[in-house]
Amino acid sequence: MEDTKEIRILGIESSCDETAAAVVVNGRDVRSNIISSQIDIHTLYGGVVPEIASRKHIERVSQVVEKALEDAQMTLDDIDAVGVTYGPGLIGPLLVGVSAAKAIAWAKDLPLVGVHHIEGHISANYIENKELEPPFGCLIVSGGHTHLVLVKDYGEYEILGKTCDDAAGEAFDKVARAIGLGYPGGPKIDKVSREGDADAIVFPQGKVRGSEYDFSFSGLKSAVLNYLNECHMKREEICVPDVAASFQKAVVDVLVSHAMRAVEEFHFRKFAIAGGVASNSALRHAMEQACQERGVAFYRPSPILCTDNAAMIGAAAYYDYRKGIRSDWSLNAIPNLRLGER
Repeated sequence: MEDTKEIRILGIESSCDETAAAVVVNGRDVRSNIISSQIDIHTLYGGVVPEIASRKHIERVSQVVEKALEDAQMTLDDIDAVGVTYGPGLIGPLLVGVSAAKAIAWAKDLPLVGVHHIEGHISANYIENKELEPPFGCLIVSGGHTHLVLVKDYGEYEILGKTCDDAAGEAFDKVARAIGLGYPGGPKIDKVSREGDADAIVFPQGKVRGSEYDFSFSGLKSAVLNYLNECHMKREEICVPDVAASFQKAVVDVLVSHAMRAVEEFHFRKFAIAGGVASNSALRHAMEQACQERGVAFYRPSPILCTDNAAMIGAAAYYDYRKGIRSDWSLNAIPNLRLGER
């Protein structure tokens, strides 16, 4: 898809606990990317409290938009369209972002483009990998989603597999809480695992019988909890780094094995990862090694672009904008929006 002129997209993201705004030019050139995180607030509660998240988004959304424009050295008069996450996510936080985007678009008579959150994560790979074009395979792994997807074209996807219960990131958070690491679980387990033995404990892999590309992490989470309870009952000492490393290995092994099965069946020559868990060092290393062994080009965003951010929303919105996709004033937040739906 060739760029004929500069298209400047203001992206807004507020699906969970990050209030973010960015200015992206032609889908890949990030002029600004502002993220206001609420992690410190929600750490007190061991997880995201939706009502608190909503209030903080209301407080911060105007500030992050203003800062994004300032850093990009632009005003709203320089913007060609507004892209915003409208699902999936938490209903309250989503509504804040959608309302802000609609207000800006209406006030400045700008096109409005609603963006699927998972599509945004996939599109994060375009920002730092200018040569990446569809088709390719992609594994999206985050706190709320675990999807294995065939990216047919910009905005066109086929879901090969997804989680049937807990997402991988959700399992990380629950296990981290159980072993006393706290929230957010992913980065903390990743860090402490480097001190542990990944082969110390054999935990089950999250596979689904009869569905080779689907995932299930609820059983793995329960296996870790059962192991911890058994240790407590026997009054045996628990080695937290070993538990963390063994759990992480079980997650990474199943993610990589499913992904590589898809690579071989669908003859992918390019494969990408995306989402918050895509910043996990063990997953990045294992996936890169597996792709290298098969002669497959491997792509992954920088850790900052794996988190919820607005640059990825601006990138996704650009390709929808180029296709003539527009949202009207009835655009609403859809917490359970499926990939590919509009």
